[in-house]
Amino acid sequence: MAIVNRGFVGRRDRNAERLPPGQYSTLDFPVLSAEPTPVLPLDKWRLTIQSSDHRAHTLDWAQFGALPHQDVTTDIHCVTHWSKFDTRWRGVSFDDLLATLPWAPDTFVMAHCYGGYTTNIPLADLIDGRAWLADTFDGEPLAPEHGGPVRLLVPHLYFWKSAKWVRRLRFMPTDAPGFWEERGYHTYGDPWREQRYS
Repeated sequence: MAIVNRGFVGRRDRNAERLPPGQYSTLDFPVLSAEPTPVLPLDKWRLTIQSSDHRAHTLDWAQFGALPHQDVTTDIHCVTHWSKFDTRWRGVSFDDLLATLPWAPDTFVMAHCYGGYTTNIPLADLIDGRAWLADTFDGEPLAPEHGGPVRLLVPHLYFWKSAKWVRRLRFMPTDAPGFWEERGYHTYGDPWREQRYS
């Protein structure tokens, strides 16, 4: 059962250039999670990047913090119909993360999260400045309810693809469904094509 907070009240915005079909804009930042918010002390947090042949590269909090960080301002779009404009994040680009790997990545990624959530994303949607591992929102450390200490940020896809509480990124040679995709959500999730459900 999903955990939902207040904030699912928005307004219709006629700015068609920024608002995908079927969405409304909101000033709130609603919280929707598939599981309870985990408690993740920074000294215990780890991010493991795993190749399809089971090689692993693990970063602790200090190593992640030492990677180059970028400021990102972007719109985000939730499958539950809300959109939030001009959200401000800071994090490590997926491109910079890949530069730390001693192997070439495969064409799909499964994000695994503390708490058990998963979601699948093509590598092409994570590179070339399209995705980040965010640890800051609106100038503050990313709050646990919004996925802190680190969440995936893939703003051109529906927000369920921006997995909270990321702990492992597993590369795969072929695509496979994650948590919501196994339950009928679209395998890709483009908000401009309203790819909500399969």
